[in-house]
Amino acid sequence: MGLRLYDTRTRRVRPFVPLRPGHVGVYVCGPTVQSPPHVGHIRTALAFDLLRRWMTQGGLAVTFVQNVTDIDDKIIVNADLAGTTVWELATRQTRAFDEAYRAVGVLPPTISPRATGHIPEMLEMVSVLVERGLAYPGAGSVWFRVGSYADYGALSHQRPASMHPSPEAEPGKSDPRDFALWKAARPGEPSWSSPWGPGRPGWHLECSAMAGKYLGDVFDIHGGGLDLVFPHHENERAQTVCSAGGPDTAEMANYWLHVGLLTTGGTKMSKSLGNSFFVTDALAAVRPQVLRYHLLSAHYRSSLEYSAQTLDESGAAHDRVETFVRNALDILGGPDEAAALAAETDRDGTDPGGGPAGPAQRGLPPGRLAAAAAPAGDDLTPRQAWAEFAAALDDDLSVGRALAALFGVVGRGNQVLSKTHSRELAGWVDVTRRMLTVLGLDPVEQWPTAGAELRPALDGVMDVLLDLRSAARARRDYSEADSIRSRLAAAGVVIEDAPEGQRWHLA
Repeated sequence: MGLRLYDTRTRRVRPFVPLRPGHVGVYVCGPTVQSPPHVGHIRTALAFDLLRRWMTQGGLAVTFVQNVTDIDDKIIVNADLAGTTVWELATRQTRAFDEAYRAVGVLPPTISPRATGHIPEMLEMVSVLVERGLAYPGAGSVWFRVGSYADYGALSHQRPASMHPSPEAEPGKSDPRDFALWKAARPGEPSWSSPWGPGRPGWHLECSAMAGKYLGDVFDIHGGGLDLVFPHHENERAQTVCSAGGPDTAEMANYWLHVGLLTTGGTKMSKSLGNSFFVTDALAAVRPQVLRYHLLSAHYRSSLEYSAQTLDESGAAHDRVETFVRNALDILGGPDEAAALAAETDRDGTDPGGGPAGPAQRGLPPGRLAAAAAPAGDDLTPRQAWAEFAAALDDDLSVGRALAALFGVVGRGNQVLSKTHSRELAGWVDVTRRMLTVLGLDPVEQWPTAGAELRPALDGVMDVLLDLRSAARARRDYSEADSIRSRLAAAGVVIEDAPEGQRWHLA
């Protein structure tokens, strides 16, 4: 089938075709570093992190650009309230965002440009727009002439005549819909020299200049939160298209992707409403991989509720998958042994789930397996489960269906966990880990320290308890042996009596 994505501008799901074969250019609007990151920021970042990982899985080289807005009205106001400088506040909050992204496993951008490092590019863009009569100076500022761009409103699907005036009420505007490209300096604020007097860039101009510098005037994907469609992305599109080739130039990005809002109590989460949860507070309540799972668990275009209850539900779901992987690897002797057994099964020409092997199971690009050939129920094999997972993500990152495929695999794996079918178990844990790797949730390679510090102590305690149970059985005290087993089961530890001796795993 191949990857298909919903494009905000055309309002339909379209087959994704890169402008340059084998390569994808992505620009995502990054943070305005006015205050610490909240979980809404992380949800947007994780949606594009999943897209990037899936494209990379499919063999595409991705240039991922995510900016940092380090000069803005809100940064100036917050720095003044905090009694510090704009530069100190922006630097501190940029680090906080970097730490938050890293904590939940977001891959770092290929390029992370800062707005204040691209003033020359912004001034050049403004000059072109003024020369073409598409922008005009007024009272030291420069304004984009919205009425000069016939396609204005096409991204947000609004008619200019019905739009509310821009909230920017500075003097010099000839039309209330016009927006600032360059803002005249005000006393005590940072400013740069320009042909129109000292000032600083408008918010929308910053992203246009940075996207153009690193990806060109037209690139593959522009993304951000749903709340950025208007006015931010609408204005970006207008000024970029007009500066690149005039009002008749068609487009800035081939696909516009927007992530749905995070809600709490059914209300949009935002700093201005005072109902946002800082990432540091969230990570004090749940493990980072559980937060990642929760924020990925709904389709990226839908809203997602964030509450203690929904986090608990996501934690239980995540823990079920993680427990299966760790238990299976314990039984199989570790990740290397499990991988070798799965590879050996491939070489034998049989699917680990009992069907024909077909294409190699590792590293399959999205859409290369026929999802239509993936039966449900007892006939399901790991290879076919991967086909279902791949088809789901190819369909506009339908993560709900992808997670259904994942839990189907975990369910089948748990059915053979306590049996001696090690080859079959290796197949199920192998495909589980490949799915988790795409989701950024593999507990072995991507989260290797999760609980690792407790494992040596747990192993030691279990050795003692199993020795006590063995001694009880040796003296025919089966009541005591059963009591030990029952008490461990109540604590979430399963004891199995195998021909080679006792073994244990987490429930």
